[in-house]
Amino acid sequence: MNDDTDLGAPEAEPLWESTVNGRPVRLRVPQAKRLLDIVREDLGLTGTKRSCEIGRCGACMVLLDGAPVNACLTMAYQCAGRDVVTIEGIAGEEELHPVQRAFLEEGGYQCGYCTPGMIVSVKALLDAIPDPSPEEAEEALSGNLCRCTGYGGILRSVLRAIEKGRGGS
Repeated sequence: MNDDTDLGAPEAEPLWESTVNGRPVRLRVPQAKRLLDIVREDLGLTGTKRSCEIGRCGACMVLLDGAPVNACLTMAYQCAGRDVVTIEGIAGEEELHPVQRAFLEEGGYQCGYCTPGMIVSVKALLDAIPDPSPEEAEEALSGNLCRCTGYGGILRSVLRAIEKGRGGS
């Protein structure tokens, strides 16, 4: 058998290029590697949580070109060349994002495991609809589950973030 036979098979780990939290990233990863594993294992961004791994809980929510997606269901090839923002990219270096501040002020967390995904979902909502109705806020969180049943504090946090967006204090 001739060893230089090229069967035209693709590279096992092609170069994956994307922007993550405003920084260009170039990695060799399999095209079917999940975005969740890229951000946690390859980039060390562990704020994006691993939980159900089937897209039901929202703990792994990230923004892909500004839209919330479950990182556990998003493959490398689906986000190559696109803009990814994790919970670590929501705030500035020194300051919390207004949504994060609202969660802190209103106790919108209990164990905190679901909080990053919730904050990412709320940020996406407020970027798309700066003054959403309470119903729109609830709909935006419909893909996020809190196993501690802290929904009262979560909803208060969301409503506070909306109020702050209107110029309230």
